[in-house]
Amino acid sequence: MKRPQLPPDLAARARPVSTAAVRLLPLSAPLGPLFPDGALRRGTTTVVTGVPGLGATTLALALLAAPSTSGSWCGIVGLADPGVAAMAELGIDLSRVVLVPRPRGGWAEAVGELLGGVDVLLVRPPGSCRAPLARRLAARSRERRTALVVLVDRVGDWPEAPDLVLRAAAASWRGVGRGHGYLRGRLAEVQVVGRRSADRTTSCRLWLPSGTGCVAAVAAPAPADPEPAPAPEPDTAPERVAGAVSGVG
Repeated sequence: MKRPQLPPDLAARARPVSTAAVRLLPLSAPLGPLFPDGALRRGTTTVVTGVPGLGATTLALALLAAPSTSGSWCGIVGLADPGVAAMAELGIDLSRVVLVPRPRGGWAEAVGELLGGVDVLLVRPPGSCRAPLARRLAARSRERRTALVVLVDRVGDWPEAPDLVLRAAAASWRGVGRGHGYLRGRLAEVQVVGRRSADRTTSCRLWLPSGTGCVAAVAAPAPADPEPAPAPEPDTAPERVAGAVSGVG
């Protein structure tokens, strides 16, 4: 039986339409270690969670900084008061951001319209999302190759299993004394857990934000100077002293 002839360009047509680098979106240097690829992967869902005051909103917004400044379009849906000045201090290029703070037709409809039209989409649902809706939006983000970032108070508010969860676990403000001083920065603990290559919970500390308004890594303490070695004691053993005296002529 004669073997069928395959088209000569079949191998070229079967290659991926985009390289791995194209599927990745850059992140600010302090945020890279939180992600398995060191970058934000298109088509994935990242859940950022934490009770108000621990820095979850700052962390979610910071994910848009590097993509927007590198030329990618970003969208924010449902964040009623995003704080435009604070966004600029985080390094976000506001000219590349579509803001829908209070969607009139419903937040899910606004998300559906923007998916595929932007590279990164930050969503703040008004409450707990229904499982079928979360599943449908996550599937649409994969299909349209949009990185979906969901900001919720609790992980259970987004019932569809995400690719990565960033949880603001604890935080404390620095720079304020007893009745005096100014806020200089918020030191936060961020826990990371996800699927695939990030299936174990890890944690790190970040400034959310630092004194300059941007996200920064916590500098490791400088190693302490080693203590000087003690000076050797003089050799005054009695038998050695006596031998030395007897040997004098």
